[in-house]
Amino acid sequence: MSERSPAPGGLELVEALVNTLLDIETGVDTLDTPEGRAPFGLTEDEVPAARELRESLRATLLAHAGHPPHRAVTPLGELLAAVPLVVTVDPADGSADLAPAALTDPAPDGSLAARVAAAVAEALVAGTWTRFKACEAADCHWAYYDRSPAGRGRWCSMQVCGARAKMRRYRAKEG
Repeated sequence: MSERSPAPGGLELVEALVNTLLDIETGVDTLDTPEGRAPFGLTEDEVPAARELRESLRATLLAHAGHPPHRAVTPLGELLAAVPLVVTVDPADGSADLAPAALTDPAPDGSLAARVAAAVAEALVAGTWTRFKACEAADCHWAYYDRSPAGRGRWCSMQVCGARAKMRRYRAKEG
């Protein structure tokens, strides 16, 4: 739906996960197909946990944009609290990063949740986490990275969702 460039760094994975729900109204979901699950390394049995993670992320991204959650979800902090991350240091250049720890007893979605947690941690350090938002259009809620100078973007696409919202406001004033 969006013509925006992908979110920076590890947030690209999170953006891809949130946007697996192609149509919020019809429920068209790429996680329903093997091809749609493949980029995340998910089996069919792991889909319910991945969907729970996706919708918790969406609620958080809506909060970043100043909007209430789209529905009741497990708070993202609860889902990521048990995910072990470790600091890795490259001996060649001394650079450091957060990475998923080796999970000895992983939850069904442990690998995906760990990668999401690492992406969130990376975004926090980079200062990009709060610019990662969900479109305010109730029939969209697509994830996007807000690159606007003031950080007050509201829609995934000004040409689609933004134009529709402006047209609705215009018609409401005229009617």
